[in-house]
Amino acid sequence: MNCLFVGAGAVADQYAAGLADGPLTLAGVCDTDADRAERLAARHDAAAFAALEDALAACGAPVVVNLTSHGAHATVTRRALAADRHVYSEKPLALDAETARELLGLAAERDRALGCAPVAPRCPAQRLAGRAVADGRLGRVGLGYAYAHVGRVTEWHRSPDGFLSVGPLYDGAVYPLTVLVALFGPVERVRTADALDVWPDRESATPDAPTHVEATLAFASGPVVRLTASFYAPHRSREFYGVELHGDDGSLRLRDAGALDAEPGVVTFGRQGCEYTPMAPQRPTRAGTYRDGVERLAAAVADGRRPRDTARRGAHVVAICEAVERSATDGGPVSVADPGVTATRPPSPVVRPRRAASGGTDAATGGAADPTGRSLRLPPIGFGCSRYRGGDEYVDRAESIATALDAGYRLLDTAELYGNEHRIGDLLAAPGTPDRDSLFLFGKVWNTNHGHVEEACAGSRAELGIEAFDCYALHWPDSWAYQGPLERLAEKPVAEQEAIAFPEDESGETPTVDRSLAESWANLEAIHDRGWARTLGLCNVTREQVETVLEAGSVKPAVVQVERHPYQPRTDLVEFCHERGIRVIAHSPLSAPGLLDEPVLESVAAEHGLPPAAVVLAWNVTEGVVPIPSSNDQAHVVANLAAAGERLDAEARERIATLEDPEFSR
Repeated sequence: MNCLFVGAGAVADQYAAGLADGPLTLAGVCDTDADRAERLAARHDAAAFAALEDALAACGAPVVVNLTSHGAHATVTRRALAADRHVYSEKPLALDAETARELLGLAAERDRALGCAPVAPRCPAQRLAGRAVADGRLGRVGLGYAYAHVGRVTEWHRSPDGFLSVGPLYDGAVYPLTVLVALFGPVERVRTADALDVWPDRESATPDAPTHVEATLAFASGPVVRLTASFYAPHRSREFYGVELHGDDGSLRLRDAGALDAEPGVVTFGRQGCEYTPMAPQRPTRAGTYRDGVERLAAAVADGRRPRDTARRGAHVVAICEAVERSATDGGPVSVADPGVTATRPPSPVVRPRRAASGGTDAATGGAADPTGRSLRLPPIGFGCSRYRGGDEYVDRAESIATALDAGYRLLDTAELYGNEHRIGDLLAAPGTPDRDSLFLFGKVWNTNHGHVEEACAGSRAELGIEAFDCYALHWPDSWAYQGPLERLAEKPVAEQEAIAFPEDESGETPTVDRSLAESWANLEAIHDRGWARTLGLCNVTREQVETVLEAGSVKPAVVQVERHPYQPRTDLVEFCHERGIRVIAHSPLSAPGLLDEPVLESVAAEHGLPPAAVVLAWNVTEGVVPIPSSNDQAHVVANLAAAGERLDAEARERIATLEDPEFSR
């Protein structure tokens, strides 16, 4: 779609970057500085204009991109809308609330799309922060701090006059305000505000607006946020465009509300009383660009839609800035006009499986699919909650599981064998934990309980404090003699734990039961029928055993969990499952002895700028398998999660495939 740039200054270069690789074509450039318009137009084989009337008359581009100085935004947008053009405007939409509302009204009257920068709420870091808020991690958010330390624009911007004329509110404060409005909806009133004129005497250019503003904003949904916007505080200070939110259950910090990408540590979360943990995206992210907003608006127009949601938000941000100014001048609380903005909820990494209305198998999915009818959608990575033997004792995992939840893991792999379900249940009930709907809980019945599956599942549900598992599985296909309930093994002496979980008869052999896999699966299906498990799964099985269950069962397995790593890729089983819509989870993805020292992995890791462990995890994720690493080290927990956002090309995967070892065993 053709577009017309109005304004060819520094920000126009940002919008034009990469334009040739996208769906937009620059048909014309208009700027009152004819030479500047000519230079930008020449780089994109576009027409150049010095007058807006001439550009609108001669250039038929349906979308006008308004990149003029702050004070000219409203005038240019009005004239473009009147000429029946769709408009995307740089921020702010206008310099007063009434004009902003008039522009929205004109766009609706002319049936035109109207968009407004910044694109920040849809960038990776802001979506990551928004997901934490939406997951209920913070609980009720009561207090926040927002900063816009723009700094001395005379020192870092080649054309500072526009900034100096409007002050830090209508420029820098727009970034955190836009993100906060996206998170929490409209500001109801400015409780109080103050403005200072602090500016070095040595500066020849003098701002027309106060250079430092502080205000306390009350959002209609509850949070109260203190905003600081300043030309005096440098943009390299500790706070640039930072946002910090404090809730009843935890706190979150977004280091840069205007960030286009999610750099490590840009979002951190800390439950009440705990240190902050870095969060990381779990899927590949694409850094935002200035032109993203224009491309989205153009795509909507091509589909026959006329979006104005970002403009409504932009108009509300203008109204907030105006109310801050009025409060700083006149004192007292000032109400803020709301043009109909709403909070936006980022998509969840978990699509929880639905239950049939009858409590039985969903006829359309066989119990194995998500609400769209495709194979079950899982987070790309999970966290293994098994304890491990450290010397004479088992190592407790409660702290590392809490760290994993804080970092952003949303799939927890549990089992009654691990003996720590009650401790996980305490974490799930604790303040700062994600809402239940944001988690995928995978549970397993132990070998000694194949004939007592309902008893085992009921105990695990009670310990975890949940109504149903998202998936409940046979831990192993073998059926052993019943030893009684496996209750809180972690609290028993080690010898007693192992005697119960790994029984031996007088000859030192494990006492087995003559129960087929099909019979054990039928017992598991009773759990699904009762609504205690939304889907069912198998662990540590062969392809032939999966085929047995598919033939004999009435509920299709949704998940198969096996040990998988480059030594043991289980390619045949993985392909078999994927062809049938069965998801595969890889346990023990990093623990094979010697694996992380393999030269092939070290070479691939060096080429991708990753540690070898991240390469193994990314290899699994790239091939559609969900790895569930474990670690008690916070840095490793976070790094493993971040690895899920990486993808390996075919050449790297082919090299990793050479590590397969048919003789591998533990």
